[in-house]
Amino acid sequence: MNTSLPKIYLARHGETAWSLSGQHTGRTDIPLTAQGEKNAQQLGIRLKKESFTHVFSSPLKRAVKTAALAGFEKSVKPEPLLLEWNYGDYEGLTTKEIHQDNPKWLIFKDGAPQGESPFEIGARCDALIKKILFLQQAEPGHCLLFAHAHILRMLATRWLGQPPESGALYVLSTASVSILGYEHNITEHVMHLWNDTSHVL
Repeated sequence: MNTSLPKIYLARHGETAWSLSGQHTGRTDIPLTAQGEKNAQQLGIRLKKESFTHVFSSPLKRAVKTAALAGFEKSVKPEPLLLEWNYGDYEGLTTKEIHQDNPKWLIFKDGAPQGESPFEIGARCDALIKKILFLQQAEPGHCLLFAHAHILRMLATRWLGQPPESGALYVLSTASVSILGYEHNITEHVMHLWNDTSHVL
């Protein structure tokens, strides 16, 4: 492995009331819980030892607040491509509730009615990857992204060249850190770390 190559750090936002209840939180702009704010600060301690050239966040306040509490308020920039999946008719519903009418439903395979499809999310992640690659070539350095579970799972999936439905394989906890990157050169995409929550007390 070439240790000089840049990495992409993925930080999921802290806990919210809906992440606790298991409700699908797409564009509903809800705040962090008190515990979520503490976890965001702990996330900052975890990231403190790293240096980042590029820092981006989903525009939704649960991600922006996490970035700020983690110590990146002055350096973070909004990135609309990091918005969470638009769940359409399934916004605010739990998987259990959705399965009452659609027992075989899976977000990474079926998408959401009146919302976004897996292929639309995959294309959004492809566009983000293209942007990150351009930035890291123009100005080398680690990149840090604050966002949401499903968009980050899809981002990892597309980074590894897998089809959108493979996003179902990656569980992601609140306030977690994951790392994508390269092995020998920038054409070899790999995952260095996934769903690290060792910093969350």
